[in-house]
Amino acid sequence: MIKVGFIFGITLLCSLLSVTRGETYTPGQKVSKDFDSFAHSFLVNHCVDCHGETEPEGNLSLHDLGPVDEVNAAIWRSVWAQVTLKEMPPKDMDQPKVIDRLQFSDWIVGELTRVMSDKGGFHDHLDPNKGNYVDHDLLFGPLPEGIKLAPTSSPARIWRLTPQEHITRLNELINKEPEYDPAMPGLRTHGDVVPTNHGGELKLYFGTDRIIKWQGGTVAYATAVKSLPAVLSSARAHGLENYPDFYTVNSAEATQILDVADDIIRYMAYGPLSIAQPYQITDDPNSIADKMKGDIRGLPTSLVYSTKIVRPLTPVYDLMQAEGVNDDLLRAAIDELFEALTFRPPTNQESEDYLVIVKQSIEKLGKEEGATLGLSSIFLDRDALFRPELVETGKPDAYGRIMLQDWELGLAVNHALRYIKPDEQLREAIAEGRMRTRDDVKREVVRMLADDSIRKPRVLRFFRDYFDYDLGGYICKDSKALSETGVSNRGQSHYNAMFDATASTDRLIELILQEDKDVLKQLLTTDKVVATKADNVYFGRRRSKAETAAAVAAAKKAAEELALIEAAKLEAWLKANPGKEPPKPKKKKQETVNHNITEADLSGPDIYARVSRRSFGNGSMKPERILATAPEGQRLGILTHPSWLVSHSDAMDNHAILRGRWIRERLLGGGIPDVPITVDAMLPNEPHNTLRERMRVTTETYCWTCHQKMDPLGLPFEMFNHAGLYRETELEKPVDTTGEIIDSGDPTIDGSVANAIEMIQRLAESKRAEQVFIRHAFRFWMGRNETLNDGPILQEAHRAYKDSGGSMNALLISLLTSDAFLYRTKS
Repeated sequence: MIKVGFIFGITLLCSLLSVTRGETYTPGQKVSKDFDSFAHSFLVNHCVDCHGETEPEGNLSLHDLGPVDEVNAAIWRSVWAQVTLKEMPPKDMDQPKVIDRLQFSDWIVGELTRVMSDKGGFHDHLDPNKGNYVDHDLLFGPLPEGIKLAPTSSPARIWRLTPQEHITRLNELINKEPEYDPAMPGLRTHGDVVPTNHGGELKLYFGTDRIIKWQGGTVAYATAVKSLPAVLSSARAHGLENYPDFYTVNSAEATQILDVADDIIRYMAYGPLSIAQPYQITDDPNSIADKMKGDIRGLPTSLVYSTKIVRPLTPVYDLMQAEGVNDDLLRAAIDELFEALTFRPPTNQESEDYLVIVKQSIEKLGKEEGATLGLSSIFLDRDALFRPELVETGKPDAYGRIMLQDWELGLAVNHALRYIKPDEQLREAIAEGRMRTRDDVKREVVRMLADDSIRKPRVLRFFRDYFDYDLGGYICKDSKALSETGVSNRGQSHYNAMFDATASTDRLIELILQEDKDVLKQLLTTDKVVATKADNVYFGRRRSKAETAAAVAAAKKAAEELALIEAAKLEAWLKANPGKEPPKPKKKKQETVNHNITEADLSGPDIYARVSRRSFGNGSMKPERILATAPEGQRLGILTHPSWLVSHSDAMDNHAILRGRWIRERLLGGGIPDVPITVDAMLPNEPHNTLRERMRVTTETYCWTCHQKMDPLGLPFEMFNHAGLYRETELEKPVDTTGEIIDSGDPTIDGSVANAIEMIQRLAESKRAEQVFIRHAFRFWMGRNETLNDGPILQEAHRAYKDSGGSMNALLISLLTSDAFLYRTKS
């Protein structure tokens, strides 16, 4: 008996030791477990109590859910989201162990990926809008025993160029942009992104640096100038967009790119002669007055080009100017164009292959047509449209990771900051084998960040994608609803103001980045405004109906009093000058007064914004701005600027849900599950009720589970209307601006708030908000969502940011020298 007891004790002890030691689990590894022994038991233990056969919560029954297949994939997607976000089981129920939850989540991802591989695939876990599904506390806090992180890397991949990057790359071939002027640092400079035109379109314009005269105004000018729209597409409603897996180049785009190439090559060779009549090229427009008669506004013949050659003259020009053709001329044109489009020199084989293509084209079509067609093929080279990170020549380390080297590493660093090809120093470093180590990367990143003349549009693009303040000009407003906000709804005035506002916010961000201290906090709490004259209206206060009526009455009374004074003056003059004809009164310029608004008194020093020059529509967006102070008590930081507020509105009203979701996801790191397709996500059409009153439908039990994470965060912004004006009444009722921060993950900031300003002040002090900002920066520069294995990198990046006093440069240096940026793993 003693022997049996001893053996049982030893067996139990061994069992306990086995459980204690347990299996270690590396997040993201393949979970080699089956449905019956693993997934089914998880559902039984943690899910079917609420989602059983009878009266299941949310009408979702899981009691007979089988293995993942194409029929039940939608249900498994929902289960994955709820379990990963820790919405299921509910917080008042027994919770699974951390490792069990992670393994179950990874198992679902693996099964959905396998089952859906030939049916459109499963990509939810790769979506940047679902990056927050990774547990924040596990990323920045201690991990439970049993979790073993793997050294991180990013997958080998190719990145398709964004529309902005592609247009800027093509612009380099035909236009010369101004060099950096330290005396006017806000002006657009060589290396900045090509801006949108006055209508918000991203286009490449030909020969604008030589245009000296035209007929008509802004629209006629922009119509007359030859232009090419962005061919490559992207679909960003809100949030990050530049992930490698998002986009390809389809056949329709490839055809358009060939057409674009034909136009660009001809302009490289012949300048305006490729798009204009010879008489249009003159330094004396008066000499061709007879040819410019009639209404030719908007026509290409309405333009006059100077004789001065401004465009870059390249070997393509030399090739077309030469009488004959030889291999040296062809190869020089090929090599120059290849590097201009791919940012690296061609290999000998690539150069030889394109030489064969061009020579064959010339043999069949003649020199001009053949060379143009043959050279056009380079525009479709893989590396002209994609940036490869395939690590095909490196040696894997013990974990299967290969470090980027030479041109792949150099171009990755260049792409992290810029849209134009590497400068001479970076190019030399790559060519001389000095882009192969972490220290090499740090050297170049530090150098480029310190040089203001090296433009870094990718940094500004991150803030556009993060804050989503650049969408206001694209929100189509109902004309009546817009007029009721108090701003003008005449023509394009509102949309022009929004594109101007985007450029102003860009400039404000650049000023804060220049100081490079407490960057996120400053962006959230600055009282500074980069403003145009129109901003006196948009940063103003919407008057109530009573105030508007009083203002109209006062203006009428003042006009009547002025009329009486003028009449008395006339009567006195007539008495003093009997029989004489009184002088005709001078016509005074009629000033339009907007009685609906108390305009903001914005004043301050002159400043420039980085907007389009004349090349992109005369008078559309002018660079002149002032650096002003926002009205105290009404504005605080970018989230209270019209550019952000309008970007998070709709045609008729504010969008409190969207604004609240932004706060939840971008500052608090929370995740919101997708709206089920069975839900009609519409507010009632009740024009006599306020938005808050109409949003009562979201408080219903089925909806409130998700809406409690968004609505209380978005409703404090009701202190502004959907044109971004400050207001104190809505439908003649006092505006209710109260809200609440609920279950933020940081108990010190949870609680009620009186308005948006109080909420922003509280969020700006939150360490969690800083960490979530770091997470979004990681996603943007790595082109993928973070995983738990990236936790040490995120923690180090946050440490670098904090230790430097909130420096964006320090954050970037940390991220761009991390293993996630430097190493690739082949699948």
